[in-house]
Amino acid sequence: MSLSPGTAGTWVNAVGEAVLPLINLMHEELLAHPFVQMDETYLQVVRSDKAPASDHYMVVRAAGPPGRRIILFNYEPSRTVAALKNLLIGPQGPYTGKLLTDCLELYDTVAEALKLVHLGCLQHCRTYYYKAAKVTELPSEKNLARVALEDYIGVERHIKELREVREKSGETLPLEAVKKIRQERSTPLMAAFKEWVGALLPAVPPQSALGKALSYTINQWSKLVGFLEHPELPVDNNYLENQIRPFSTGRRAWLFAQTQHGVRASANLYSLVSCARVNGFEPHAYLLHLFEELPKASIAEALEALLPWNAKPVQQAMRPAA
Repeated sequence: MSLSPGTAGTWVNAVGEAVLPLINLMHEELLAHPFVQMDETYLQVVRSDKAPASDHYMVVRAAGPPGRRIILFNYEPSRTVAALKNLLIGPQGPYTGKLLTDCLELYDTVAEALKLVHLGCLQHCRTYYYKAAKVTELPSEKNLARVALEDYIGVERHIKELREVREKSGETLPLEAVKKIRQERSTPLMAAFKEWVGALLPAVPPQSALGKALSYTINQWSKLVGFLEHPELPVDNNYLENQIRPFSTGRRAWLFAQTQHGVRASANLYSLVSCARVNGFEPHAYLLHLFEELPKASIAEALEALLPWNAKPVQQAMRPAA
């Protein structure tokens, strides 16, 4: 059939609003996990209380083990402490676990208000040195930035590789093994890195690219090395940034959202598609199943059965016999 863009958009918005009970269930489950990752990206909304060219935000959270991962997109008109804090409060009260971010100062305030353990992203630190290696005019500073990149901030690659191998076979790397590797390798390496940064800092101009990298490292140090005490946490926020990338790539094509209502519906649908994908459920098959069964789900148990990890047996049943 032939549909006008306005009609198609209205239908999609209605569907995005109808799945809100499922989103609320995932929000509640996300806050039950021991650590949550948070990051955000910008977008523009034509019709809102702000100027059309103003930045709005899609805040994205991730939590959960392999096979039960949760990715939630939330639209926020402004990136404020109140908005970010509200995303960490559920029906059972404020979140009480650990928070992994890119060290944005707003998250410091959120973590302090909720009394959370706040950890930083080592990849974000690495970006400062990568920039210094490219933009600084002094060869000596370029070489020093490369030392940081090559000798120190490559920590944890071996753990990532081990985790990936285990996850492919449906297993997880025991936390005891992670803790032992970090004690033997990561702890001495990070101690040497801090000593190296501390020795260089007084002699490097603070406004240079390398100076900013060194200052960032020292200022964020307690959050950057938090992973040493918490083996369940990764050293960076790369996993979450990879989940945001499809949204950022798509933004180059659709450019902006028309209304706030549409962005909220879009956030719900991005959440469902992302959760389906990271849990091994083909997104289109999942949405077909969801939209067929959602109107029949009148009790909490029926809604829980529609969560991507609970609906996996449906996907397996749909596959043709070999």
